[in-house]
Amino acid sequence: MLAPVALAVLISACSFVPKYDRPVAPIPAEWPIAATGEGVASSADTLSTPAAGVGWRAFFRDPQLQSLIASALENNRDLRVAVLNIEAARAQYNVQRAALLPSVGVGATGTRQRTPGDLSPSGDASIGSQYQVGVSMPTFEIDLFGRVRALSDAALGQYLATEETRRNVQISLISQVAEAYLNLIAAEVNIDLAQRTLNSRTTSLDLVQRRVDAGVGSSLELNQSRTLLDTARSNLFAAQRARLQAANALRLLTGGAETSTATNAQAAFILGDLLSDIPTGVSSEVLLARPDVLAAEQQLLSANANIGAARSAFFPTISLTAMFGTASAQLSGLFGGGSGAWSFSPQITAPIFAGGSLRNQLALAEVRRDIAVSQYEGTIQQAFREVSDALAGTATYSQQLQAEDSLVAASRESLSLSQLRYDNGVDNFLAVQDAERTLFQAQQQLVSTRLAEQANRVALYKALGGGWLENTVAGGTNPGTRSQAPATGPEALGR
Repeated sequence: MLAPVALAVLISACSFVPKYDRPVAPIPAEWPIAATGEGVASSADTLSTPAAGVGWRAFFRDPQLQSLIASALENNRDLRVAVLNIEAARAQYNVQRAALLPSVGVGATGTRQRTPGDLSPSGDASIGSQYQVGVSMPTFEIDLFGRVRALSDAALGQYLATEETRRNVQISLISQVAEAYLNLIAAEVNIDLAQRTLNSRTTSLDLVQRRVDAGVGSSLELNQSRTLLDTARSNLFAAQRARLQAANALRLLTGGAETSTATNAQAAFILGDLLSDIPTGVSSEVLLARPDVLAAEQQLLSANANIGAARSAFFPTISLTAMFGTASAQLSGLFGGGSGAWSFSPQITAPIFAGGSLRNQLALAEVRRDIAVSQYEGTIQQAFREVSDALAGTATYSQQLQAEDSLVAASRESLSLSQLRYDNGVDNFLAVQDAERTLFQAQQQLVSTRLAEQANRVALYKALGGGWLENTVAGGTNPGTRSQAPATGPEALGR
């Protein structure tokens, strides 16, 4: 009775898989740039909820954007492929895990054979029959040295890595939808800006034309005014093209969802209110929970398990084949008394000479493990850089926006003074033209910087692993709102 138990303990205790120690993260313990500025939550929020625990519905405030993200999660083809890859990896793991258990089947065979007389012991030709029905166990390997278990663990690592990859695809998809939506709103803001500029320059051209008709203005002033009008028309077409392209990107990401924006989305975009602030944490250890980092670690665990399988190949393999049933030379006597039959065939094979293939298989498994270590460390380093770059943005965009808001105000004042001097005949129309161009460029740059600031906040959310959860984790607090309102406002783009 104790022999099977002792054998089971011996089998379970024997493994050649190397002990796994997680590699030390090759990055500093803290961020190189302080987590401050617009888009970063207060220290209280930072301590209560990590960015990865902030649901995307809490981070993306705009209802239309939330609807687009939900549509993308349901209809995006890349995400569907990632889900199907999980199913394939799960099936592969289950196939490999099934090798740990014996397979049992039932079968029936019948054989009739004629033996010629010159081959028969009696010298006469004969016809023999044999029928058999029974339960059989095909060749089953007793995993004495852990080879099958190691292969199962390797398949499990691949499966778990695929699941993490799916999470990473979802996070990337959400950030892509958000960026495309921000591009759409920015294009609409630029369209509105270009249209108002075009209307203003159309009015200005009419005024110059009347001055020329009255003999007060010159043809040069008229041509300069037309140049401004044509430039505004060109900028309008460029903004319309950008909007169409952003809408096309959203349709692809969301599987064809409607891409209209809310009426207040432009104002919220200019104010920076489309997104919530992000709790960044003070330690870079939060990166270890990123899906791509976890996927790389699962790949490393899989490679580590393959070393155990390669090591166990140097040792004997024990396999069993068995059958229990009934057999008879007559079909009618198949289930009669005394027809019971059984067979039990243990087999042991041990490698003696394999031309160095086993040793090279082990060397290959060890090299692949070392490659997986480097890939894991490289993934962490890339994640650290992504967060650092995004933090560099949060630390500087607020001041840049304030400077550009001041530039827009100064350019608008310069235009008013230039127009006044021109109307009073103190200056020529070239000064008005330069002031018009400077103001429009300043307004466009303000929109571009706001877009970059919002995209940077999305990038920080993604870099910290946010986007996997729909709602903020229980017990956590939603990310706080900005403590200071930006200097920009909708009127900053007015004419």
